[in-house]
Amino acid sequence: MFHHHIIAAVAPTLARSVRRWLFHLGGIGFIPLGLLDSSILPLPGSMDVLTIVLAARHGELWSYYAFMATAGSVIGGYLTYRLARKGGKETLTRRFPPKTVEKVCEIFGRWGFGAIAVPALLPPPVPMVPFLFAAGAMQYSVKKFLVALALGRIVRYSLLAFLAARYGRQMLAFISHHGHPVLIAVIGLIVIVALVLIVILAGKRQRLS
Repeated sequence: MFHHHIIAAVAPTLARSVRRWLFHLGGIGFIPLGLLDSSILPLPGSMDVLTIVLAARHGELWSYYAFMATAGSVIGGYLTYRLARKGGKETLTRRFPPKTVEKVCEIFGRWGFGAIAVPALLPPPVPMVPFLFAAGAMQYSVKKFLVALALGRIVRYSLLAFLAARYGRQMLAFISHHGHPVLIAVIGLIVIVALVLIVILAGKRQRLS
């Protein structure tokens, strides 16, 4: 019981220290955060928060932060993919409940490229890590995996960083007053706009071809 009280007292301080350290690192902070976020211990929304805060503070660097967020996420995702590829399907069954494995494998088997690109684009609570493991365990093409992950992430982080650079103070004030659900709602709206644009562009290409 005593140990639980110590952990409860230390955890908030440790979290603040890590957050301060990541903000101090700037764009480089996306690399260690991306490694954590794409691991078996993901930090939902952490990359989005760092993107918004940094782009809001230094609006002229929004494209740099979007690129670094994408790079950190892709590097972390690729390492998880490689671990799962080496371990095979047994890795999935060890890491996740049977129902999750069955559902993820079904989605991945049906959609392939989209099963990586769409979760990479969508906000929390949509899970990303199970699909990273599934891609590796099912021996999905490395090239297609990297393209799908990078595509989803660059769209997501570019839109977030651009809006944060443009409306940074308003976004930060609103999020600080209303909490994490508002961040999810903001990302959700961004994703809807991105998906609409993708559908429009895909339709134009089909008409031209």
